[in-house]
Amino acid sequence: MTQDLAGIRLDNALRLFDEFVSATVKHPDAATLRGLERRFAERLGIQPSYWSQIKSRSRQIGERLARQFEQACHKPQGWMDRPAGATAPAAPAAAPASFSAEPPRDDGVPRDDDERFIVGLVLSYYRRHPQRARARLLDLLGEVLTPPAAPPPPATASAKAVAVDDADAWARAQRGIAPLKKKR
Repeated sequence: MTQDLAGIRLDNALRLFDEFVSATVKHPDAATLRGLERRFAERLGIQPSYWSQIKSRSRQIGERLARQFEQACHKPQGWMDRPAGATAPAAPAAAPASFSAEPPRDDGVPRDDDERFIVGLVLSYYRRHPQRARARLLDLLGEVLTPPAAPPPPATASAKAVAVDDADAWARAQRGIAPLKKKR
């Protein structure tokens, strides 16, 4: 019996979720499983509610979304369109390994539990004390983002010019950071 493309893509998306679960949870328990679907949706670059709609068959996986899933999960192009038994000749057999290494990215989304913990910690501090948190975070990040000090200039160079260069470098670093929005 031939399955339609929407069904094949749904089955493969559920296989990707199973791979994600087995690669993420070594010893599953109720506490560990909480939020796993949300984390999987983050990995795919979609909203958790959209993932829920896909699973419940109220939404279908279109061409663009299928390619997005393949890219996010390190699958070859067209993998989502092939039934589970059909594999490409050059496709590796070990599918769960696709989740073993995080893709190198910097999209602002926390990659693991440690990063989620830090982001949650900073957010809760900021929400309780916005002004104090903003000042302290900028001080801390200023220390981290400030370029390392240059070696002392020779005695002939003007100390004033070096101070202006440092101030200019700090101002350029600050311009690259979006200001925090003030709470209303």
